[in-house]
Amino acid sequence: MRVLVIEDEVRLASTLQDLLELDGYTADVCHDGESGLDNALTSIYDVILLDVMLPKLDGFTVLRRLRAEGNATPVLLLTARSETGDKVTGLDSGADYYLTKPFEPKELLACVRALVRRKPELRETDGVTCGDLRLEQSSFTLSCAERSVRLSRKEFDMMELLMLNQKLVITKENLLVKIWGYESEAEDNNVEVYISFLRRKLEYLHSGVKIKTIRMVGYCLEYPES
Repeated sequence: MRVLVIEDEVRLASTLQDLLELDGYTADVCHDGESGLDNALTSIYDVILLDVMLPKLDGFTVLRRLRAEGNATPVLLLTARSETGDKVTGLDSGADYYLTKPFEPKELLACVRALVRRKPELRETDGVTCGDLRLEQSSFTLSCAERSVRLSRKEFDMMELLMLNQKLVITKENLLVKIWGYESEAEDNNVEVYISFLRRKLEYLHSGVKIKTIRMVGYCLEYPES
């Protein structure tokens, strides 16, 4: 799961990034509304933590523009403002939840988990299924019948993305941005290496699910219809 933190207080942004990464998320940080909006519009994030008082573009403006573009990524507003009017403005602008500073780390993480669960495919279960495979998000375990294997963080993120978009083609560019980050220097070869890792694990599991290469485009999952 990838989270975008848009917060101009550098120390707080760094603390939030560390907190999220310790809890198993991948977190990117922006320090102004303009760059935050640009990153948010890539649609690679599962949750966005958005401060209201930001340079260049305030949080309310970022949120309204994000929703106007049709981006439905869950947004948690973070602000020192506690007035009811500000909360109403934030929620009416498209926020999913509103947290007033200062807040407890446990409360923040609980809010993030609640927003992640709003994704339709994650509401009823901690796992994702595809064909004869099941991916457990709490343990990074991929299983098929009686066999299971533990995935590394990047293997998990890549397999999760493929399984959540079953039979859709995921481009190499999308995988690079989603798994390694918007400003990463990772290249196509990095994707190919992790795809090979996953293919070996699917063979070990004796799964009917295969990772199909779409030449010059990317990858998708294919499996026998039941």
